[in-house]
Amino acid sequence: MTPSQIPGFHAVVPAGGAGTRLWPLSRRAHPKFLLDLTGSGRTLLQGTWDRLAPLAEGVVVVTGEAHAAEVGTQLPALPPANLLTEPSGRDSMAAIGLAAALLRERHGDVVLGSFAADHVVRRPDAFAAAVREAVAAARAGYVVTVGVAADHPSTAFGYIEEGDPLALDGAPTARHVARFVEKPDAATAAEYLATGRYRWNAGMFVVRAQVLLDHLARLQPPLHDGLLAIARAWDTPGRQEVLAREWPRLTRIAIDHAVAEPVAADGGVAVVPADLGWDDVGDWRSLAGLLPAGEGSVRTLGDAGLTLALDSPGALVVPGDRRVAVLGLPGAVVVDTPDALLVTTADHAQRVKEIVDRLPEALR
Repeated sequence: MTPSQIPGFHAVVPAGGAGTRLWPLSRRAHPKFLLDLTGSGRTLLQGTWDRLAPLAEGVVVVTGEAHAAEVGTQLPALPPANLLTEPSGRDSMAAIGLAAALLRERHGDVVLGSFAADHVVRRPDAFAAAVREAVAAARAGYVVTVGVAADHPSTAFGYIEEGDPLALDGAPTARHVARFVEKPDAATAAEYLATGRYRWNAGMFVVRAQVLLDHLARLQPPLHDGLLAIARAWDTPGRQEVLAREWPRLTRIAIDHAVAEPVAADGGVAVVPADLGWDDVGDWRSLAGLLPAGEGSVRTLGDAGLTLALDSPGALVVPGDRRVAVLGLPGAVVVDTPDALLVTTADHAQRVKEIVDRLPEALR
């Protein structure tokens, strides 16, 4: 164990989704978590590994069959036994629940933390401190989330309302969660921020394996029973037979709806507030904010020598193998790939999924 590792803590990385709002760069066959979207030289998945590996005794990645080989290539230090492959996507509760059940089988009642593979954290020290507090609160029996400091009234995220302080040793800033709320409209989001009690829900959850499974047994019994059957067979010759039988029957539900929201209503969820420099890289506008501004406040992902932008402040250009010229289009977004070209604006970034939904399968 290294000095920075948290004893008994294991990280879980659900690596799924297609990142459709970053089309045409992100595709189902090669989604955003496998891409270097910040120009750092590391993909979003590798950046997630870089944050978690120094803190955890082990890292487990849960991904789809189509991406397993590339995940293994990008993370050579990931033990093959810790790469869990889903036959099909069943949403986050199945992925996290499988990891929890398998970790309990292998290591006992450890603390696990689930962190998405496709987010950016620009303050890793603050992240590490928040995780340490979250682990301390999880050991006390809470389901713990990390509440991200909201710097503007976003309508793209759900929110967490803070309650009273937890008053727990090892977690001095942790508070009870009063409730989770869905993505609000702009006026409601502004009201939330004005109170000082709300934080963005970044989907980070830290909890003891047994606590999570007990909540599942109470709230989602069929899902709990199916996951336990799969976990018990995972490291045996019977894995494929049990997986083929049980996986298609698992309830498709997010961990927020399956566990976090109902347990919060019973007082069992805590939040560690943190200012992480976090971004979910959810669309082209979001990505533009992560890239350095060049001449004329134009941002380029890729070869800046292929971008020519005049009178187009705030434009984002992702050139392919040819020159891209943008003239008189403030806030433009131009993404050039070999088989598809996207031209839109930052104001319409959240609507790119509408385009993807109308495309033939081969282009998605």
